[in-house]
Amino acid sequence: MILLATDYGLAGPYVGQLRLVLGRLAPEVPVVDLQHDLPAFRPDLASPLLAAHLEWAQPGDVVVAVVDPGVGTDRRPLALQLDGIWLVGPDNGLFEAALRRARSIESYEIVWRPERLSPSFHGRDLFAPVAARLARGDRSGLAPAELTRFRDWPDDLPAIVYLDGYGNAWTGLRAASLGADTRLRAAGRTLERARTFGDVPAGTAFWYENSSGFAEIAVSGGSAAGALGLRPGDPVEIVAGDC
Repeated sequence: MILLATDYGLAGPYVGQLRLVLGRLAPEVPVVDLQHDLPAFRPDLASPLLAAHLEWAQPGDVVVAVVDPGVGTDRRPLALQLDGIWLVGPDNGLFEAALRRARSIESYEIVWRPERLSPSFHGRDLFAPVAARLARGDRSGLAPAELTRFRDWPDDLPAIVYLDGYGNAWTGLRAASLGADTRLRAAGRTLERARTFGDVPAGTAFWYENSSGFAEIAVSGGSAAGALGLRPGDPVEIVAGDC
């Protein structure tokens, strides 16, 4: 399969053009839209989300991942193979969280260039064609390369990384790293942990482990983004359980 994870949004032509290229070059390979509302312009926030998505991928899959504020500059286009899964996208930290969790890593710079390469749409003109070729077993146009690493980025990011359609606020903190009595503080509010929405009264703000394994801030029957005024990038503090 070819899996797509971008900040393009579903409105407008970008996802459609990406899928059109893939359909022409690898029509036999299924294409799945994982997410197209990754945090725009913020590879640091998108990186943990992408790593979580890879838990659903399998060896042989190809992931086109694009959050690329430096498109058209001298940042390198990459193709990585992590535990048998290909990732194609920009060298800007987007792959950092996935790299830290991978057991085997092969890293390549994409040196192939198409006849037509828009300086502002490498997803369509560069990443999609390379992904189609990789999905068909063709590694041509790749050169072994050392990776740029972002080692100062935390393993667990204490910030809001995503707001879903319900107004739930995903943090970059993996819930497994937090104790059962841990509280989180965001937007001046201290939040208790609960198992799920129905375990707290309607209108109550709390946090829980979401289906992707992140600590997520929510309001039962409401919007955490609206009630607390949360936005991507807002800080989240870990509070000891007895505070």
